[in-house]
Amino acid sequence: MKNVLIIYYSQSGQLESIARNIAKPFLNSEDINLTFHEIQLEKPFPFPWNKDSFFDAFPESFLQIPTALKPVPEEILNTKFDLVLFHYQVWYLSPSIPINSFLKSDEANKILNNTPVITISGSRNMWIMAQEKIKVLLKEANADLVGNVALVDRVGNLISVITIVEWMFSGVKKKYLGIFPLPGVSEKDIQESDRFGEIMLDSLQKNNFTELQPKLVNAGAVKISSYLVTVDKTANKIFTKWSNIISKNQKNRKQLLKVFNVYLFLAIWLISPIVYILHLITYPLKLKSIKKETQYYQGV
Repeated sequence: MKNVLIIYYSQSGQLESIARNIAKPFLNSEDINLTFHEIQLEKPFPFPWNKDSFFDAFPESFLQIPTALKPVPEEILNTKFDLVLFHYQVWYLSPSIPINSFLKSDEANKILNNTPVITISGSRNMWIMAQEKIKVLLKEANADLVGNVALVDRVGNLISVITIVEWMFSGVKKKYLGIFPLPGVSEKDIQESDRFGEIMLDSLQKNNFTELQPKLVNAGAVKISSYLVTVDKTANKIFTKWSNIISKNQKNRKQLLKVFNVYLFLAIWLISPIVYILHLITYPLKLKSIKKETQYYQGV
């Protein structure tokens, strides 16, 4: 009998749905003892968000500053797991505060120590640098990262900004104004994610994760946009400056967050289209580096 742990944090329910769909093959196997653990905060973040709370989460999110969590059940802490499926969201280009808080906890160190881990993210579209940060935290917990799945909103970058913001602030997943596509990871992608679970289960039963990631990639688990990688890296540099300025000036926090709000609006609607055009122009000159970059980010 193999012990498998599903860890997730979900506000809207989307990531929980992803977790339960990927877990279907494990649930259907008589050889698997499956446990679900939802990360819970002592002081939960609001959902739906309001504008103030949404932007107020920025500095701590990006700087990966942990907050207090409710304890993990003793039953989980006292079980040695053969595999952990670790589901996370991206907040401000970093793993969400609840996820960072868990990975930096003593409980995570105990659970993940010397344990195979597969990361599964559900995000708008930019997850690359967040995954790099997850890798660092998993390494610090002595976990063995053996696979990764990145599910994203497939619509265009600017369209998804509109639909996701509407969802986060209304709490209702619907077609904005009746004409925009549904926000978030598509229901089709969520329902079909059990195919990734089949691949994961097969590797676990064979006690061999060597070929797991290539098989997941071949099944469509990780798709890379070189444009979004460029935006992600550039935005991380900018967010580093903004988050440190705000964090070190708590007396002016509210005012600085308002300025950051304006900057973010301009960056999304004015700067990112220019970056996209430049990317298209220079794309043929960067084919070799893009190919190398894509292979790296599709791996673990």
